[in-house]
Amino acid sequence: LQHSTVQPVPSTRPETSSAETMMDIGTRRIFSEDHDLFRQSVRHFFQEEVVPHHKEWEKAGEVSREVWEKAGKQGLLGIMIPEEHGGIGGDLFSTVVTWEEQAYSNCTGPGFTLHSDIIMPYISKYGSKEQIERFIPEMTAGKCISAIAMTEPGAGSDLQGVRTYAKRDGSDWILNGNKVFISNGWLADLVVVVAVTNREAKKAAHGISLFLVENGMKGFQKGRKLEKIGLKAQDTAELFFEDVRLPADALLGELNKGFYYLMNELPQERLMIADMAIASCEFMFEETRNYVLQRKAFGKMIAHLQTVQHKLAELKTEICVGRAFVDNCLQLHAEKRLDPSTASMAKFWASDLQNKVATQCLQLHGGWGYMWEYPIAR
Repeated sequence: LQHSTVQPVPSTRPETSSAETMMDIGTRRIFSEDHDLFRQSVRHFFQEEVVPHHKEWEKAGEVSREVWEKAGKQGLLGIMIPEEHGGIGGDLFSTVVTWEEQAYSNCTGPGFTLHSDIIMPYISKYGSKEQIERFIPEMTAGKCISAIAMTEPGAGSDLQGVRTYAKRDGSDWILNGNKVFISNGWLADLVVVVAVTNREAKKAAHGISLFLVENGMKGFQKGRKLEKIGLKAQDTAELFFEDVRLPADALLGELNKGFYYLMNELPQERLMIADMAIASCEFMFEETRNYVLQRKAFGKMIAHLQTVQHKLAELKTEICVGRAFVDNCLQLHAEKRLDPSTASMAKFWASDLQNKVATQCLQLHGGWGYMWEYPIAR
């Protein structure tokens, strides 16, 4: 057997554990110098166009449409959507940069990731040529904001329990039902609606389809913006569909294949949540480290208390372990080798860690951790 003499070039990029801070640009072997340059521009965008307005958006319960169009002009939307479909045509790691930089900005309002990396792929992968040409360029430009309507008052995680129903009427469909907890729902120009199309199917999963419903269609009403304990600037709404007449070309993909489309896209959706959770942990750790280096108690900086040092060391270790696993998952996904179970592990581990880090870092802030002016409170 011939043995290859080509050896992989070792990366000289420091990993998170050895970087000066967990948010340093130029770290982690999964990224390149091109990604670093892109990260600089994305970080600047969030600092200049999002952070200064976020408090105002929290009070309003929604971000401005203007920031969506600015994100489009900056090339931050539809990054992984092929150029021939009207997207940017970038790679996974460029999209990951936008996930992480939003988490590093501590601004949860803009629903860019949901729009670009959950909803747009449904249209790009399963939509007709006409649907792609009509919606994708406008979505990439930030001029058409999208949402996906799955959850109902009686059906959350159980998608097979959906009751929203679309009935044939000639070549059209008549849609009836209501949805709740819909992110981007208030601002949405386009909603991907999950509906039952075959009540006689042997299994509920065999009778679910996806429809493209546009804002302004007769019978489509948006309810109130829902007030939440967090994510205050992210618009979340109830949606109502009463005898909404949809043309035949509103069906997304094949009839009764909607459930399978949803399942096919879950690994990326879970991975996105995992990566943003770890990035959030990294932000919270750095915010807390900066705080304890400034805060005095017992006559000295609390960063000099051994108990505080031990807690920070423990948190950093767990975050770095989580980061290594999630980065491995990102690499697998880039190679189209990420399976649903591994993606689920990443989402579980990272989101659970995010809760732990938030709690512990808030405690290290003392009473000030409960004040909204401090980033850790948010």
